[in-house]
Amino acid sequence: MKITHVELYEIEIPPIAPIARYFPKIYDITLCRVQTDEGLEGWGEYQSSKAAGQEQAAALVGKDPLALDPYALPDAFTCALLDIAGQAYSIPLHRFFGAQVRDKVPVSYWSCHMEPHETAAEAAIGANLGFTNHKLKARSWDIVETVRLMKEATSTDYTVGVDPNTEFALLPNAARLASELEAFGTVSVFEDPMLKNNLEWYRILREKTHLPIALHLGAPSGVLAALKAECIDYVNLGGSALQVRQAAALAHAADIPCWVQMGGLCTGVLAAYSVHLQATLANATLPCDELPFTREADVVAEGLALQAGHFTVPAGPGLGITINMDVVERYRVA
Repeated sequence: MKITHVELYEIEIPPIAPIARYFPKIYDITLCRVQTDEGLEGWGEYQSSKAAGQEQAAALVGKDPLALDPYALPDAFTCALLDIAGQAYSIPLHRFFGAQVRDKVPVSYWSCHMEPHETAAEAAIGANLGFTNHKLKARSWDIVETVRLMKEATSTDYTVGVDPNTEFALLPNAARLASELEAFGTVSVFEDPMLKNNLEWYRILREKTHLPIALHLGAPSGVLAALKAECIDYVNLGGSALQVRQAAALAHAADIPCWVQMGGLCTGVLAAYSVHLQATLANATLPCDELPFTREADVVAEGLALQAGHFTVPAGPGLGITINMDVVERYRVA
């Protein structure tokens, strides 16, 4: 088998209206399509311009996709090659990562920072769709009011993941807000509340609050440092599939649950890849941050089902998804 063509599609799919009011465009997305002389094709996705992958794409042409080491390549091409290999051997992609431990992966509803009443309205939508957790970008000046209104707009089992992206900055601010938020009984995680250059602050905050403390980390070395500092209850893992798997293994050894954000506001291609990986991670029990539903359309026509706040792990060979080329071409910009 030989790779005959690698096509890159830079696309721009606007966010849904509530998010678009604040972020008309979020970041560049490029899809890669690897085609072979035996009629198989694999898909991957990266969050950058088309130009960033052109050299690597050209280098793949003429190679045997089953003879390449997929993990030695940028992760979008890793995904595409594993997609082809899964189809060639009639197995789902997650088999390349290990034993499957779940057939459904929980996912959070999501909001950018909005006015508190707007976030509450979005929470009501999320709850009606069957989600049970709502991840939101928090700011110190209105997070307490936001969570109060979200609680009023939803049932008591609808929880909130608070992620200020370190905007609370210092330990006194984070500790005060944690105390106020505790009273609502709906905050499921307190992620990256402070600057991340002082893990001792996180250890102290963890002692001061009952809210689960989490850090968003990538490299396994960062996870190891957080575990040694005893400063986290949970961890949000990003990066390549191989990196996430390595970091999750460290967290699992310390009995720390995790969730995964390989793509965030991605399309269903990267979301499906992440779901396959999460299907094999024993401690990936928390709602993930793979959010193709935050855009007005998706390139995946079928194969990645989302129902009641859970993705069903695709069972077909490779990624197990079908791409809607009409959507790809409609939103293609390069």
